[in-house]
Amino acid sequence: MKRLLLLAAAVAAFAAQAQSFPGSKPITIVVPFSAGGPTDRVARDLAEAMRKPLGGVTLVVDNAAGAGGSIGANKVAKASADGHTLLLHHIGMATMPTLVRNLPFKVESDFEYLGMVNDVPMTLIGRPSLPANNYKELSAWINENKGKINLGNAGIGAASHLCGLMFQNALKVDMTTVPYKGTAPAITDLIGGQIDLLCDQTTNTTSQIEGKKVKAFAVTTAKRLTTPALKDLPTLNEAGLKGFEVTIWHGLYAPKGTPADVVAKLNAALKAALKDPDFIKKQEGLGAVVVNDKRVEPAEHKKFVAAEIAKWSPVLKAAGVYAD
Repeated sequence: MKRLLLLAAAVAAFAAQAQSFPGSKPITIVVPFSAGGPTDRVARDLAEAMRKPLGGVTLVVDNAAGAGGSIGANKVAKASADGHTLLLHHIGMATMPTLVRNLPFKVESDFEYLGMVNDVPMTLIGRPSLPANNYKELSAWINENKGKINLGNAGIGAASHLCGLMFQNALKVDMTTVPYKGTAPAITDLIGGQIDLLCDQTTNTTSQIEGKKVKAFAVTTAKRLTTPALKDLPTLNEAGLKGFEVTIWHGLYAPKGTPADVVAKLNAALKAALKDPDFIKKQEGLGAVVVNDKRVEPAEHKKFVAAEIAKWSPVLKAAGVYAD
């Protein structure tokens, strides 16, 4: 009888907590990368946009970088499931199961999926001294220089690394991969001619393209982009790499076991944020596209990540790369 009373009390307390969520306790959004990067900026913009629909509660960003994004993700997986600790992660949620050995959590079962946030296109760019001026000429140059091409990236597991792997697989051409500790030094060396090519997010490349500091050859989206500096670039799919599509997306997560009512409130706040004109404007400024399709629903978000895991796993296994 005593156990039943204790259980009933616990259930009642849990229900009361869900009804009063978020209360006055701040909500922390964990970003598994360093401050100042694209994912960090998305998180800070999202925190501000979600504050009002969550009743004005304070949302803070906590940067917990390392091990391909798994350190920050593990911090949230092990956090109290009360809705006050969230995770904002990008495509790394789909690559960690393959990229990080001995992953201390399961991506598909240790989180409550709250919804997708945005899609970030990628661009294929080259050093300014490259003799090619369009993708057709670049393709010919690649065929003529097999075994001599240096392809940079921002580090193992970075968006640029994943795009580069997919590009090599699509071409069936091996290039010398040059990893850097971040996008900034990679672009610096690309501009200086130390590496030949880089495939990275529009958040990192658009200003370089506008300033004509690098050569731009293609975008990785299914359709051409409307951004003025990028609107004339072909997609890699139309350039001949059929089915090639790589976008870097962001999603929001809570620890497994977070009450359904709390998940619903967080999802509703996320949906409100994604319709916020100021948030949309800020994301467009980063070259990102705010999600407005069924992936904003938790179940569809989870289904999408499962498909991305299936997409990237064979690519990473074939490359034999690990983040730890």
